[in-house]
Amino acid sequence: MPSGTDRDTKWKGSRDAWLDAAFELLLDSGVDSVRILPLAKRLDVSRTSFYWFFKDREALLDALIERWREKNTQGLVQQTEAYAESITEAILNVFDCWLDHALFDSQLEFAMRSWALQSDQVARAVDAADEARINALTHMFERFGYAPLAANVRGRTIYLTQIGYISMNTQEALEVRMQRIPAYVEIFTGQVPQTRELQRFQARHVHASEAIS
Repeated sequence: MPSGTDRDTKWKGSRDAWLDAAFELLLDSGVDSVRILPLAKRLDVSRTSFYWFFKDREALLDALIERWREKNTQGLVQQTEAYAESITEAILNVFDCWLDHALFDSQLEFAMRSWALQSDQVARAVDAADEARINALTHMFERFGYAPLAANVRGRTIYLTQIGYISMNTQEALEVRMQRIPAYVEIFTGQVPQTRELQRFQARHVHASEAIS
């Protein structure tokens, strides 16, 4: 027989469950679809149970912004700070973000930027995220000896290129992207990546038998 806690959880859901469902609606249909009643139906819980976790819809939307910030901005910043023996290896650490949704969710980024067109608050959050991410990339280049201006220009180039991919909703096969990775690294850093760096990168994302030779 389920405990009282189990029954309460089924009746109310959980904060994470409400947030997960809100993200699904945001990705599927945009922010206007993120409303309490559709979420309650999706979770099969009482509408009033929403208020156990959030003051109102605005509080839920604020929580969505914060979760996006924690996932995408922190994920990217952490990758710029990951251990690397060379700038080319450091760039490949950043490129992990574009291939691993656990580090950076491109669909979520697209949804947030679409939302920013409707909300000054979200637009400000996106602007702040852009600045933090570009600063992190700039500091990464500076760590490997690039002058401040060159570091900033290279960091901006990397970031704005990827945001362009996301904003245009560009679809690219993994095989095609992998073929382009060495050229991107060389263009962004001015240095040719070493074979072993490319092999380690590709091994993280594709089957070892398909590794770059």
